[in-house]
Amino acid sequence: MAGNTFGTIFCVSTFGESHGEAVGCIIDGCPAGLPLSVEDIRLELARRKPGGGGASTTRQEADEPEILSGVFEGKTLGTPIAIIVRNRNQRSGDYEAVKELYRPGHADWPWDAKYGFRDYRGGGRSSARETIGRVAAGAAAKVLLKTFGVHVRAWTQAIAGIEAPLWGNPSFNDEEIERNPLRVPCKETAEKIMVKVDEARKNGDSLGGIISCRVTGLPPGIGMPVFAKLDALLAGAVLSIGACKGIEFGAGFDAANLEGSQNNDAIFPGKKSSCWQMPENVPDVSFQKNDAGGIIGGISTGAPLEFRAAFKPIPSISKPQNTIDKNGIARIIEVQGRHDVCVCPRAVPVVEAMTALVLADMILLARSDRI
Repeated sequence: MAGNTFGTIFCVSTFGESHGEAVGCIIDGCPAGLPLSVEDIRLELARRKPGGGGASTTRQEADEPEILSGVFEGKTLGTPIAIIVRNRNQRSGDYEAVKELYRPGHADWPWDAKYGFRDYRGGGRSSARETIGRVAAGAAAKVLLKTFGVHVRAWTQAIAGIEAPLWGNPSFNDEEIERNPLRVPCKETAEKIMVKVDEARKNGDSLGGIISCRVTGLPPGIGMPVFAKLDALLAGAVLSIGACKGIEFGAGFDAANLEGSQNNDAIFPGKKSSCWQMPENVPDVSFQKNDAGGIIGGISTGAPLEFRAAFKPIPSISKPQNTIDKNGIARIIEVQGRHDVCVCPRAVPVVEAMTALVLADMILLARSDRI
């Protein structure tokens, strides 16, 4: 298994380290004729780049993408698309003091246990900066999904235990998500969370949170019934994002406390709402509710696909912590440098990107499901 490659038909490989020359991706399997520009990619990268305020790091990067191949006169060629973003604002000296120490909560020690050698500058390949390649590829996947009428939307649902209104609540404001640096869909909740963020920053600490994602326009019949279940693939994709520690679909863990009569999504006659070609002998349906999160038996139902992902606090904190050095000697570490207080605001576009990559791949696969 290639650990840096993702997908079956719409296949993506990412490359690069936090303090290397560049990071990026190669997309193989994107259909020809898809309108794709640098601006499509730039807009998505701007949403995840550092220096955005709020809970973000102060590292300033332009994150300017370059398309090296696979696009001609504004359309994809059907050949591999290579995209790079050059690193401009590295301060590798910030890590000189800790290069012999294992940072708690980071991949330093497991990486050494696996390879015996690592790039200690900013975490190297295990840095969140690796997600640039994911977001760049996700931008292309989003353009592909638009041709099928599929829209992916994520937001910060909670930070430090302070939860925003759920989708459908009158206080939920979709337009507010991109108005505040925390990407919270409620101005009042964002202001409450910002107080906690400022406190954590002053104390040299960090915060965890939850990201919600909702996909609309996804047709029924996407996904496989056994090992390639749509929810299983999405779970693997989202959990591959650094700091993500859990995911739940629809009712999620709350379903464990329900009875079947409460949890089942009742089915009613429906009207055709998707451009997707349904088998002639299968009726259209609607669902009374969506505890299944839009996926049953590993296959999409046509209802909105909904999930929540939990992210741990950023491990880089300036508080003193116990650790050991490379000689196995007990030490105290205080991590300096420029770090996020909470990963959630900048992880929102990454969650969207990984969701879009899975869906683009599975939609292309579904086109071969039947004659």
